[in-house]
Amino acid sequence: MVKPLAFKGEKTKVRKRKEVPTIDDGQEHKGTRESASDIPYEDDSWVNAESSGDISGPVVIVLPSTKPTCIACDAAGKVFTSELENIIEGDPSTAEPHDVRQVWIANRIAGTDNICFKGHHHRYLSSDSVGSFSARNEAISPEETFVCMASTDTPGTFSIQTARETFISVTDDGKDIHGDAETISFNTTVRIRMQARFKPNLKANKETKAKGKISKKELEDAVGRKLDEDEVRKLKKARLEGDYHEKLLDVRTEALGLVEFASSGAGIEAFQCILTANTLTLKIWVWQTDPEGSPALSQLNSWSCDKH
Repeated sequence: MVKPLAFKGEKTKVRKRKEVPTIDDGQEHKGTRESASDIPYEDDSWVNAESSGDISGPVVIVLPSTKPTCIACDAAGKVFTSELENIIEGDPSTAEPHDVRQVWIANRIAGTDNICFKGHHHRYLSSDSVGSFSARNEAISPEETFVCMASTDTPGTFSIQTARETFISVTDDGKDIHGDAETISFNTTVRIRMQARFKPNLKANKETKAKGKISKKELEDAVGRKLDEDEVRKLKKARLEGDYHEKLLDVRTEALGLVEFASSGAGIEAFQCILTANTLTLKIWVWQTDPEGSPALSQLNSWSCDKH
């Protein structure tokens, strides 16, 4: 690093460094630690793919061998069977990988039912004309595409079909795999284990739960008054079921003491009677859509008269 020129006898300024607060004392300092609630949670647990539409992201292809094995590959692209160690009582539906070579990244080919499997070394699983497997190609051709056909006999299992309409099969001892089986059998029936966060229905459930998470204060701000517990439950349920805006209008209508009396193309009209000591006021309201696409209550007309 180039230093500025200094003359003999000249005092040099020493730049003071700010002390970085430590957290060894068990006390939390501002800006040094994120709370657990601020860190997004990713579910990395392993679950079974139940349909071909589930298959996405990191997967383990569990083979139906006597000792549970899976399809793996090394850095040179050699494909082989690897024995599974993370498994409960030999049940293939509980298998998890213990070696990165056992994991493939499943991606669907756009506009088709075909799936490709990328290995840890960024090359694709491939089956050639005689049913031999390798993982050496960086580009996707028909030989790198497969169709995962869900089994009708055993839910949660698949037969993986190659581009030549043959199936992946394994020998009983789990030592060899081939891609030349012409019919579906027990030896072609595999399980596909995947990470839960990539499973579509689990994603949808999380999104649905997120929709229902709204505070009582937020609901009261939307309605414009205090709400009782029944009204809060009603609005939260409506957010989950997709008719939140309709229920919100109902609650607002009750809040204003409105009575629906007619329907038209512009919306639902209603009226409100306000009685004071000397005056009776009649107001006509209509539900309209604001520029943002949300329904809003708008006063259409108003009349007042002396109640005597």
